[in-house]
Amino acid sequence: MAAAPTHELKLDPKYDHYDYPTVAPVAQNGHPGHTTPEQDAQVFQLRTQLEQAGYTKNLDTLTLLRFLRARKFNVELSKQMFIDSEKWRATYAGIGVEELVRTFDYKEKAQVFEYYPQYYHKTDKDGRPVYIEQLGKVDLTALGKITSQERMVQNLVCEYEKMADPRLPACSRKTGHLLETSCSILDLKGVGIAKATSVYGYLQAVSAISQNYYPERLGKMYVINAPWGFSGVFSVVKKFLDPVTSAKIHVLGSGYKSELLAQVPAENLPKAFGGNCDCPGGCALSDAGPWQDSQWVKEPKWAKKSDDAIDNTALPPPTTGGDVPTTGAPVDGLDGAPAGAPQPHA
Repeated sequence: MAAAPTHELKLDPKYDHYDYPTVAPVAQNGHPGHTTPEQDAQVFQLRTQLEQAGYTKNLDTLTLLRFLRARKFNVELSKQMFIDSEKWRATYAGIGVEELVRTFDYKEKAQVFEYYPQYYHKTDKDGRPVYIEQLGKVDLTALGKITSQERMVQNLVCEYEKMADPRLPACSRKTGHLLETSCSILDLKGVGIAKATSVYGYLQAVSAISQNYYPERLGKMYVINAPWGFSGVFSVVKKFLDPVTSAKIHVLGSGYKSELLAQVPAENLPKAFGGNCDCPGGCALSDAGPWQDSQWVKEPKWAKKSDDAIDNTALPPPTTGGDVPTTGAPVDGLDGAPAGAPQPHA
């Protein structure tokens, strides 16, 4: 049962036009429906400063609260994070994020997934989208003949956008309370030092995007089939993480099924991970979930194409050979999170 709101969410009629629930199910400080008067004032302060700086998009209350939580309600730091995000969104891939997600055609997706499965699939017991990534299947040589790192990253950006809308709104409508995060499963079966190192540049690039531009999107993360020694290394890393963040991450070995099934219903978990789901054509390509159900889904806001939209034909085509490039921006945060799963913030 969702927690009753401890403080009414103050909505701004200019920016807040939600058609789904806006109260978080758990009474966590700083989350919608559970803010303090001081935090409400910080939302107003942040919005006012951004308006004065000339920003008019993405100034809704839920978005601003996520940026504020990511920066511990420091308005100046949140403002800079938001500005950096908006600049990136306006210029990414030469056409901007909204135009990219409208027009990107990942024709090579099925082939890519043979060597690096990354996908959203149904929901966990709390109603959140489940994101699955199988790092152990990575084959860089094969991937380099199918696609490029640039297109792989662009695909993940599109998936971030689709998680925000329509996936999370559809899940919120179905559960009857606000859902802002995902449940991520990172399968490390078959991962060795060489394999992990080979994709480090790609992981850096997508982790930086996730951490810097999609804050507060991770609800839980299950690292399964963790190799010997991984848990020890993570126990050291945990000491440097915020307690709220570290509590979201569960590192499990090969005996993960009972704990994972306690969070993800068997009918929603693919058979490969101990569940009962076996989607026609494969779970990885099904994109099954409430966001496919007309009862819960609505057209995403990004689907409305503006009159001055730029054609996506300028995007690079799949490569015809060679390895996937491994250049990426350094990441300040938790390395090794699933590529498509937004980095955890407290």
